Amino acid sequence: MRFLKEFWIGLKSYWEAFLFIREHKLYWFVVIPALLMLGIYRLGYSIQHHVFSSSVTNMNEIVWYLLKLFLEISIAILLMNFSKYLVVALLSPLLAYLSLKTERELTGNKYPFSWEQLIRDIQRGIRIVTRNFMWYYFFFTIVLLISFVAWDNPTESPVFYIVYLIGFYYYGFSFIDYVNERRQLNVHESILFIRKHRGLAIGIGLVYSGLIFVPVDLESLFGWYRFSEAPLEVLGKFFVHFFLWFCASFAPILAAVASTIAMNKVVGLKK
Repeated sequence: MRFLKEFWIGLKSYWEAFLFIREHKLYWFVVIPALLMLGIYRLGYSIQHHVFSSSVTNMNEIVWYLLKLFLEISIAILLMNFSKYLVVALLSPLLAYLSLKTERELTGNKYPFSWEQLIRDIQRGIRIVTRNFMWYYFFFTIVLLISFVAWDNPTESPVFYIVYLIGFYYYGFSFIDYVNERRQLNVHESILFIRKHRGLAIGIGLVYSGLIFVPVDLESLFGWYRFSEAPLEVLGKFFVHFFLWFCASFAPILAAVASTIAMNKVVGLKK
């Protein structure tokens, strides 16, 4: 019963977060993740569409070619499919500050600023995101192997959908931990707390994942070579995918605010 109640709180907090951002004029926070997201998508897209040269003449060149090929493919997969974790890790200082600012507006709580504390917050945020990514990748590999064995197309197996549920949990985990750090919970205590409130974590992670995983077509943003032939079609696709890119960029900002609002409802953050 608590799972469903907190799951709904997590979902509903996004609308309240949107109203909160509008009321307090926090729009400018989206600029940094927007540029970061564009860079990650662009780099992953470029690597994924890179044309490899296979003009090798001896075994040594073949080995180096295969290593380079494997490295570029691995980086492309990481950037295109796991960008959600990269964004949260790289934006840890900004998201921690935004969560703190949200709590201050909601409750009046004030925390003294220190560079030492800020560095610890950044280290903890990166540590949590890295831990969650490794666990997610571990479960992802297991589910993928099971799907490979039992189904011809692993991504269409019912078991494969467990990956999404696991992802929702770990995405929400990363955002809730910003609040738990200010509540003076260590990493182990934060893990136990979020396991107990997994419905809240999944609700927050679900909306974040849905927003950040929208299908942005970079070709529509950068490919203007057909503009002279079909200007309306090119402009239409540009504005559609620009909006989707904006939704993806706004996702971590919304999630940081939403998780703080939701935690205030669940545990009461006012001192």
